[in-house]
Amino acid sequence: MYSTPKSNRLHIGIFGRRNSGKSSIINAITGQSLAIVSDIPGTTTDPVYKSMEILPIGPCVLIDTAGIDDDSILGNERIKKTMKVFRKTDVAILVVDVHIGMGKFEEELIIRFKSAKIPFVIIVNKCDLKRSSELISKLSEKGYTYLEVSTHTGQGIEDLKKNIIKIAPDDWASIPLVGDIVNPNDLIVMVCPIDSAMPRGRLILPQVQVLRDILDSDASAVVVKDTELTDVLSKLASPPDLVITDSQVFETVKEILPSEIPLTSFSTIYARHKGDLNVFLEGVKVLNELNDGDEILIAEACTHHVQAEDIGRSKIPTWLLNMTGKNLEFDITAGGDFPEDVSKYQMIITCGGCMINRREMMFRIETAVKSGVAITNYGILIAYINGILERVVEPFSQNK
Repeated sequence: MYSTPKSNRLHIGIFGRRNSGKSSIINAITGQSLAIVSDIPGTTTDPVYKSMEILPIGPCVLIDTAGIDDDSILGNERIKKTMKVFRKTDVAILVVDVHIGMGKFEEELIIRFKSAKIPFVIIVNKCDLKRSSELISKLSEKGYTYLEVSTHTGQGIEDLKKNIIKIAPDDWASIPLVGDIVNPNDLIVMVCPIDSAMPRGRLILPQVQVLRDILDSDASAVVVKDTELTDVLSKLASPPDLVITDSQVFETVKEILPSEIPLTSFSTIYARHKGDLNVFLEGVKVLNELNDGDEILIAEACTHHVQAEDIGRSKIPTWLLNMTGKNLEFDITAGGDFPEDVSKYQMIITCGGCMINRREMMFRIETAVKSGVAITNYGILIAYINGILERVVEPFSQNK
């Protein structure tokens, strides 16, 4: 709770063959013995995530993956999990054992990096034991960015850190939450309902992050439950500059709030912060075209204990069935279990994505777009159902 959330950290994936030194690279970068190092092939089986604060990189997540040449009984499953890491990787490190050199496994990874538009650097590891002029010449001829590294002596490690910063995509840290639509001295009212799905004793991550962004913008915030909104508004000396509400209580808030007061929601903020607001706005229009038997995927980005009032598994399906009057079918995915083939769905509805990085959310959006499947998120959908979508997105059309 006191550190940068994993979803807001630069995700660095380390890829390569078994025993190429991937885990040793992680230990060298961090200066700690975080990853298990062994001469036994296949020591790393599933992707391992290490949240770290590394200078000069800053808050990041290092992802140690299984060897792509794993030919064991479970090798194919391990490689599939390694490939899924691409969905969330902002920067890739390809570790090449100087004794083995470049081969089909490395070339295939490079093709995948380029296809997924992941910036990458090649590490020629174990250079304290051997120097391969042939390998270096081959890398140079192909124009690859590479570094000669020794995890034993530390050679090249600082250059690696600097290179990671250099090639990191400009948008990895995401678009602002509200920092570009809130002015200094603004008064923002945050409506945070408390129901059985709310974690005990704390606010949820989107509410905390938006509150912090408001304060960082030199504005002020009043946090209130929907049941106390009317009373709080009557006590304010002047109307708030913006009201941000949980999407689930749009129906209540829109009846209380005068139309001249700007209104949006946490999930709508995240539609822009983590995803593509324009794609979500276009995707929600498909609601008017749904037919009996259409399949809808509700994609949650985290795993949580399901409550009776669960937004994705209970409320949204009920609202859609009532609104459309159609016999719709719903599939639910949670955490990282987003299908590669989504062509059978008429529509995908994703949560705000506070627990995943922007890279992974954009993967989901691009997967849907390539398949011709409409995609939107909770906040946009609920605003549309309540007939206030135009009002809810209006704050983002204004320049700060």
